[in-house]
Formats: sequence, C-alpha cells, structure tokens
Amino acid sequence: MTRQRPYPSDLSDARWDLIGPTLTAWRTERRDKSLDIGRPPQHDLRRILDAILYVDRTGIPWRYLPHDFAPWETVYGYFAAWQKDGVFDQLNGLLRQLVRKAEGRNTEPSACVLDAQSVKTSANVPATGQGIDAGKKIAGRKRHIGVDTLGLLLAVWVTAASVSDNVGGIHVLSRIATANPHVSKAWADSGYRTKVIEHGAHLGIDVEVVHRDPAAKGFKVIPRRWVVERTFGWLMHHRRLARDYETHPHRSEAMIRLAMIDLISRRLTRESTLNWRNT
Repeated sequence: MTRQRPYPSDLSDARWDLIGPTLTAWRTERRDKSLDIGRPPQHDLRRILDAILYVDRTGIPWRYLPHDFAPWETVYGYFAAWQKDGVFDQLNGLLRQLVRKAEGRNTEPSACVLDAQSVKTSANVPATGQGIDAGKKIAGRKRHIGVDTLGLLLAVWVTAASVSDNVGGIHVLSRIATANPHVSKAWADSGYRTKVIEHGAHLGIDVEVVHRDPAAKGFKVIPRRWVVERTFGWLMHHRRLARDYETHPHRSEAMIRLAMIDLISRRLTRESTLNWRNT
C-alpha cells in the first residue's frame, strides 16, 4: 500500500542521517556473519524503524500496525533483534554524546541522578513479572533509571514494582559505573538509603541524598532531583510507556531507550516533539 502522507512519528531525513549508519552497520555485520543467508534484504531499515516508533509513540499493539508498514511480525522481529544485539543502547549512547558536545559539555558525563517510577501493567504481562509498590499503592512494574545532568538516559532496569529503590539503585549504579567510568557523583531521593551509598562508595561514586524541605508546602522544585523527574515526563510523551505493555522486562527497557532515541534525535535536529495531548 502506498502511503499518502507521513505519520508524525516518522523519521525526517536529518534524523535518519543520525541513526541510519548504525542500523546499516548492524545489517552489514549480520550478513558478514552469514546470519541472513539466501536472499537480499526485503525491507528498508528506515521504514522498519518508522513502524517501531509508531508503536512507541501511539501505544498500539503490534498486531494493529497500519498495513502500509511491513507485516507486524517482521517489525517486531527487527525490534527484538535490535534489543538483543544492543543496538538501542548503542544509539542512545552515540546520540547522548552528540547532545552533550552540542551543549558544550564533555562527551562523557561525570555525574548522574537516580530515581524510580512505578507503573501499572497490561493484561498480557505475566503475574510473575509484577509486584506491588506498597508506598505508591501501584501493582505493576518499576522503572529504575539513571540520567546525566542534562536528563539524558545512562541506564535503565525494569523490575517488578515490589523491588525496592535500594536494590534498583545498586543495580543501576553498577551499570552506570561499567558503561560510564568517569561518573563520580550521584544524586538521589530519600528512598535510596545506606546500602546504595555504600555501594556507590565501593564503585568510586559519591551518592548524595537530596531531601525535600520538611517545611515546604505544595509543589516545590527540588535541586538536582528535578532533572530525572523531567526525564520521566519526557518519556510519558510516548503512549506505549503510559503503562507497561511488554511481556518481558528487557523489552520494556528497549521501549524506554527507543523513546530517548526519539527525543534526543529531535533535539539534535531542532525538531519539535509533539506529544499525544495535542496531536
């Protein structure tokens, strides 16, 4: 079917120029390893990524993809392969470096901010992968993330909502220390206690808990912590993240990385990021 006009989620030429080389290199590497044998590629990588972004932005089930995209099984197959091969993580890191350089920062961050978000899950998520966040009274999953001081994603770990912030913080700090060895400072809220601070010290990261002023009433911006709260706000522009719809937690992490790739690439090309409230 011929598309009459592009969807708002489609990649512009400028954004594809940023993302395309990585996906093309991935396909070339697979063919060199003889993982795709017997026939040339049938599907354009840009159109495949457009389809995946369509799902992420609109929140539709894979089976409901419009017919002017490739078959949903094909699109999901590419999504799963890119997640498994670390392509989304690689793209997120490359684009983050470009944004930091454009902002006059060092390409490698030296500080991060930690936080967690509990979200409800859809009916297709196995009960064994869910839990209850007693503090927020939410049954579902929890997204533990670490961002740099610009709010750009450094690490994400999706768990059952019953997993404590402490456990999540330890895991996320370990991921950040491995991938970003220059990080030496972290800020977090009061949900991160002694064990996270001690683990950070073991990794060479000074973890500082930023407390809310007990005398403050109503909404008040909390230093440092507002950065990661804003990141969660950015992510919620993607309706697929309004709940956790993914059967597997690692697919949830991929959807979060994909949303950040979408946001960062728009930031680099100075394109507006339309959210689902006004589209």
